Amino acid sequence: MTRKTLKPLLLASVAGLGLIVGPGAASAETLADALVSAYRNSHLIEQYRATLAAADEDVAQAVADLRPVVQWGLEFASQRCDYQTTSCAYMRDWTDIETTLTLSASWTLYDFGRTQFNIGIQKETVLATREALRSTEQSVLLSAVAAYADAKATAEQVAINENSVRVIGEQLKATQDKFDVGEVTRTDVAQAEASLAGARASLSAAQGNYKAARESYKAAIGHYPDRLSGLPRAPKLPKSADEAAQTALRLHPAIKQAQHQVAAYDLGVALADAQRNPTITGSLGYGNIDGYGHSGAASVTMSQTIYSGGAISSARRQAIVNREGARATLRQQGVTVAQAVANAYAMIDVYRAQIGAYQEQIRAADIAYRGVKEEATLGARTTLDVLDAEQNLLDARASLITAEADLQVGYYQLLSDMGLLTVEDLKLGIPTYDPAAYYNAVQKAPLSVQGERLDRVLRAIGKQ
Repeated sequence: MTRKTLKPLLLASVAGLGLIVGPGAASAETLADALVSAYRNSHLIEQYRATLAAADEDVAQAVADLRPVVQWGLEFASQRCDYQTTSCAYMRDWTDIETTLTLSASWTLYDFGRTQFNIGIQKETVLATREALRSTEQSVLLSAVAAYADAKATAEQVAINENSVRVIGEQLKATQDKFDVGEVTRTDVAQAEASLAGARASLSAAQGNYKAARESYKAAIGHYPDRLSGLPRAPKLPKSADEAAQTALRLHPAIKQAQHQVAAYDLGVALADAQRNPTITGSLGYGNIDGYGHSGAASVTMSQTIYSGGAISSARRQAIVNREGARATLRQQGVTVAQAVANAYAMIDVYRAQIGAYQEQIRAADIAYRGVKEEATLGARTTLDVLDAEQNLLDARASLITAEADLQVGYYQLLSDMGLLTVEDLKLGIPTYDPAAYYNAVQKAPLSVQGERLDRVLRAIGKQ
């Protein structure tokens, strides 16, 4: 599956995020609204943006190693001695102060590619960190989907339990009236009372679950749920698990992150090899001693480590081991991602089958409840039979609500496992963070005169 073939899939998923709503739901919060809010309010995404900016600075620092280091110094010195020497001939008293101004510059002329290898490593690290940011974005959005579906489902659970308490309360009142006129026994009244108590306990549990879901919603999305639109229709999914897995192996951020890490460790081996080579450095110096004149110096130096106690060889072996570990991590990521896609695809089928079964159960339970209730009015059924039938119908409706919420999360779990659950992929229509903006500003290790420009970039990052 290519990006071109994915476009209709993603557009369909966006269309399903919040456009299918009921009458009067214009002011209700849709799933798309919730995802936008989660993206904008996530401290975790903000944290990883800062981590990425720090990695960008590593590139700038590596580039700076190729440039001269210019330093100046100013020394004030005074000395006194009781005898005249070359150094003391002109120092007769403590009040004589010698001022020395120095200016020096040094830089690496050639290091056989060590600095370039290091720059390459830092660039690959930046690209890997960008993928880590994308993974974090997917996790944040998936948590928002789960929180939205859970809040919606638990609210509906509260509603059906409230209705159950109301219906059973009416049945208890009717049973009590029948008992008063001698049509039923005290046992029937007790059964209705027990059923009502159980319904109230279930309502309390549902209300507790809803309160917990509200807190999860606030943590994931940034505010409490008010009015939530109905769950949107399913996005268009790949035709098979194999097709989804192939997409995931190409696009999932965990895979791409591991690929960049392998590239960085490959460069690490090359850098370790280059450590055996010489280094050529140049230096310039200028000095001015107040009252005595000035001096200048220039030099080119070549140096090479002959013996380091085995440190260079050990570092090379370590680099090779790290590279092999990174390659193994990449292979394992492929296995993990493919397994996650297969599991997500299978669970969608499971949830769909459950929904079909629960819908059939509700249809049958509703017919049975109506029939038992009618038969009870004729004396052919007991109050307990009616209560049991009503409870069966309630359980089936509750199970359907849970399965529908699970299916909704399952859709976006699959998109996440494929690497397609980002603001950009979902086309949510909001400005997104540009990971290249800060990198482009600092990658060439700008001088301090560009500080104001960097400040503007940082301010822009803080607003996103």
